[in-house]
Amino acid sequence: MTAPLDGLPRGIGRPATAALAEAGYTRLDQLAGVPRRDVAELHGVGPTALRVLGAALAAHGLSFG
Repeated sequence: MTAPLDGLPRGIGRPATAALAEAGYTRLDQLAGVPRRDVAELHGVGPTALRVLGAALAAHGLSFG
């Protein structure tokens, strides 16, 4: 099942979800075009979250910047 664009995908973990929300990212579509390294620098966002987010973006034809 593809993660919806109006939320964040399951499987990124609570720390990553909190870090993204604190940075203002509450929807998957808000991450399209954002540099991957900027997302990776958020405390709580690790390799697994980056992989899940990248795959969810790709499922919609989007990607990190």
